[in-house]
Amino acid sequence: MVEWLLIPVAYLLGSVSCAIITCRVMGLADPREQGSGNPGATNVMRIGGKKAAGITLLGDMLKGFIPAYLANLLGVAPIILAMTGLAAFFGHLYPIFFGFKGGKGVATSLGVLLGFSWVLGLAVIGTWLLVYKLRKISSLSALTASVLSPVYAWFILGDKVIVGATVVMTVFLLIRHKGNIQRLLAGEE
Repeated sequence: MVEWLLIPVAYLLGSVSCAIITCRVMGLADPREQGSGNPGATNVMRIGGKKAAGITLLGDMLKGFIPAYLANLLGVAPIILAMTGLAAFFGHLYPIFFGFKGGKGVATSLGVLLGFSWVLGLAVIGTWLLVYKLRKISSLSALTASVLSPVYAWFILGDKVIVGATVVMTVFLLIRHKGNIQRLLAGEE
């Protein structure tokens, strides 16, 4: 019964916007009102530089990693693990503390995947780095890594429920990156 509490706690943790908090603490503009308007690490980089972006990236990853890793550590059933990870992810996308207007979810989904399995998370990070090294486009790197994450989850973990959770995150990442995808297809990204 207690393990079901992981899900709402994960959502609340996911709802903490590291971008907004980092920008407030560092005296920077609200990321929802500057640059792309997205409260995520890439936009924070535009507004406040590498340090602010690094803090945001780490915070967003941790809020996905901590609940998923804790659930994994507790040995919960795969459905609880998947729902805990998805709750943290959806907390980032639709944060209760910030009017349900959140970021795109790349860093938080990566944190969730690392919480599911270090090997899975490292495979996704490796893919992101490889694509970025070849193309130098962050959104393309994130989208490629995300699309491949269910495949990696299948081969690394082999659990249909966890694979399903990675598919759900991938679908929402693609939806949230609609503008980036349109620009990529037009050669403007």
